[in-house]
Amino acid sequence: MSSAIHSTEALQAGLLPTRQRLLAHGIYQQLHTLDDLREFMAHHVFAVWDFMSLLKALQRDLTCVALPWVPTPNPATRRLINEIVLEEESDVDAQGRPTSHFELYLRAMRECGADTAPIERLLAALAAGQPVAAALEAAGAPASVRQFVGNTFAIIGTGQPHAVAAAFTYGREDLIPDMFRRLVGRLQAQFPGQLDTFIYYLDRHIQLDEEVHTPLAQQMVRELCADDSQRWQTALQVAQRSLEARQGLWDGVTKALAPVAA
Repeated sequence: MSSAIHSTEALQAGLLPTRQRLLAHGIYQQLHTLDDLREFMAHHVFAVWDFMSLLKALQRDLTCVALPWVPTPNPATRRLINEIVLEEESDVDAQGRPTSHFELYLRAMRECGADTAPIERLLAALAAGQPVAAALEAAGAPASVRQFVGNTFAIIGTGQPHAVAAAFTYGREDLIPDMFRRLVGRLQAQFPGQLDTFIYYLDRHIQLDEEVHTPLAQQMVRELCADDSQRWQTALQVAQRSLEARQGLWDGVTKALAPVAA
């Protein structure tokens, strides 16, 4: 990879082949039945959950969440993070009631009969003080899920806000609208009235991420990388790893959906 990366446009160009392969993944055409969708959601919910830790790592590093409070150096970045936290952790559902996007996803899973037991076991293990890897084991999470979440927390563990911002922006916010569009139309046509909460969740993410979060997140990457070529290079590498981790997650769902040989 070139060390000449110095802008979000150049970073996006470097990611384009991997991003295109991911958006062409067969998973989007394999969700033929409600059972298929339930299997998909049972895997994907872990990505919905660990996204919040990426976001909270940015809030921890770029705003002040300690006592006594002191102002952090960049008010624009501070506002950006707090806006995204507001909408991810305390958005509203279709009835206008406050909820996080993770809780909304759990509701959608229950609505369509998807298995929430593994993610609930994860939350219980974390609440009991287990580390993430042990909690994933206790949850019985599939190998592809453990690898995906492991990548997320390895990036968080670097302690580098520009690396976390790159994963957040190009592995999540910038990707999600195009990714979810591949699902919404087909699901509405196939299962009218059966997936209202899930469709609302997908539509809400497409709207917020495309119109609000992605431009703000790209601005954050620009501010954190500034004119430091090494930071831009790290951002590219981390974003690439994040897209590859998503590819692995989708491969895991595809494998779970494959018919068992007679």
